[in-house]
Amino acid sequence: MDLTPQSRVAKAPPRVHAVARASASRRSPPGDPPASVPAVAPRVRFAPHVVFFPAAALFGALLLPWSVAAMLRIAAAPASLATPFGHAHEMLLGYALAVVAGYQLPPMARSRALGLFALWVAARVAFLALEGVLAVVFDIAFAVVLALHVAPRLFRSAKKLRNQGLPLVLTALCLGAVGFDAALLVAGVTTLQALATAVVLVLTTLMLFMGGRIIAPAAAGQRYRQGETLAARVQPRLEGALLVVMAIAVALVALPSWDAGLRVACAAAGALALARLVRWRLPACRGRPDLLCLGAGYAWLGVGLLAVASTAPGSARTAALHLITIGALGTLTLNVMASTLLLRLRRPAAAERIPIAATVLIGAAALLRVAAAVDPSQATLLLIAAATCWSAGCLAALWLIAPCARAVANRVPRPHEAE
Repeated sequence: MDLTPQSRVAKAPPRVHAVARASASRRSPPGDPPASVPAVAPRVRFAPHVVFFPAAALFGALLLPWSVAAMLRIAAAPASLATPFGHAHEMLLGYALAVVAGYQLPPMARSRALGLFALWVAARVAFLALEGVLAVVFDIAFAVVLALHVAPRLFRSAKKLRNQGLPLVLTALCLGAVGFDAALLVAGVTTLQALATAVVLVLTTLMLFMGGRIIAPAAAGQRYRQGETLAARVQPRLEGALLVVMAIAVALVALPSWDAGLRVACAAAGALALARLVRWRLPACRGRPDLLCLGAGYAWLGVGLLAVASTAPGSARTAALHLITIGALGTLTLNVMASTLLLRLRRPAAAERIPIAATVLIGAAALLRVAAAVDPSQATLLLIAAATCWSAGCLAALWLIAPCARAVANRVPRPHEAE
């Protein structure tokens, strides 16, 4: 294959070639061939997930367990990382937003993509090293810039009303991130708890929506290749119902006296999510462990919402939320990052075993975190074990994600990826 720079040059329009040939023939002496038309190098669009995905996996493997160790007083860490709210901040606004950015940002100029990534890195460093407004200003800037890059494009491209849900949820997530950052400066514990819960529920809504849009077509395609038909695919009515009840749940977080309503909404959402998952019949997709891993992440969403519905505010509610932030968020993000990069490389995700190991480790971390709340006498040991499993899962995924991201960044762009 010819990989010389000339082989990747975009062709100029015919009129440009004609004018250039005529001009060259006028300048050339009689009998000499016309001068060649100067080539114009195309601009190659850069995929932001090439930098955001490996960074998110590494960040999750190192910073979040470090925060747990600091809260248990077995490791020194910056004061901002050694609190439950600092831990939640970096899980939701550090790790989760990095994955969202990598998945939702469109291909763009390399300088712009690296500028956005540098802003995310600056936000992480500032939160650890600085205090007051300086500790969150970069984080607020990143959330705002991310929303401006993602939401308007998705609003314009959404032709159906139900497709407007994605940009609405992404906008709400970025606004929640800004509110959480601002609350760290001025709000009390009660307000911070409410905002953290609201951000988790908005992130849950995003995973419910995007999980369906990823799993359903993949399952339908596999069943088609098996000579079968999957009737229940996206299931728009269930999807719409999920968006409605999750919006109610997020709104009720701000009303402590309406906690019973919040629990009912979470119970309804959990039941709808599990019903949707069952109708996909993922075990019938033969030879597709990657779909089973995604299904496990979606199952954690349903189980986590039902657990939130069954617990009152306090340590039990916090443990229930960790079924979502560890089990669902960890499983879905690591598998989606890996499968996205493998798809870019035209490698079958079903042939990879690392995502399976990561899924098992993240599931163990979620169960151990809940066990720590159930048995306080063994809480320290169980929390250390949970953090270790989480870190091992992220590192396992990074072992696959990092070389895939490097291969995607180094591969020769196809014609539709240059302009």
